[in-house]
Amino acid sequence: CVFPFSISQTCSAVHSRLTRVTMAAETATAGAAVAPNGTPDNPEGGNCYQGDCLFCRIISGEEKTELLYTGEEFVCFKDVKSGVPHHYLVVPRVHMENCKTLKQEHIPIVRRMMEVGRLVLQQNMVTDLDDISLGFHWPPFCSVPHLHLHALAPASQLGPQSRYRTNSFWFITADQLIERLKKPSAKKNNAT
Repeated sequence: CVFPFSISQTCSAVHSRLTRVTMAAETATAGAAVAPNGTPDNPEGGNCYQGDCLFCRIISGEEKTELLYTGEEFVCFKDVKSGVPHHYLVVPRVHMENCKTLKQEHIPIVRRMMEVGRLVLQQNMVTDLDDISLGFHWPPFCSVPHLHLHALAPASQLGPQSRYRTNSFWFITADQLIERLKKPSAKKNNAT
């Protein structure tokens, strides 16, 4: 896997974009927290790379994985434990812990992750976008502690015991997450 730019350039560009998004969200939410380095507030302070994180190593090219999508903010690759014929992970280049650490100002990031998930599904010949699932494992049921969206199709093939079923205590759809983040309590912490 060859990146057209260095990891430090990528991190700089992503931090710049996240800073703009966060500043806009801060204005809209009157006082949303921003970490000192200008990235959205999160437990890791918006670190770009963590050597002990599998997804950070994939993004940096240390782990060999075919990237189906590479963009300024996100990458996407196949899940190694596929739940359905099409199972892809959309991962931010900036290390963010998990969906439970997100706040209201992160809603635009979740929406862009959803856009990438739909795009990759379409690029892989998924035509029925009514039969897809976009979502996150809810902690503590995360196998990799780096925020990632599961893009799954066809969702109708998810079995009753699947770890990716909606309306379960271990998986939350992206739309459900956005609704949680919109609630006033999400401004402080999305701990429930």
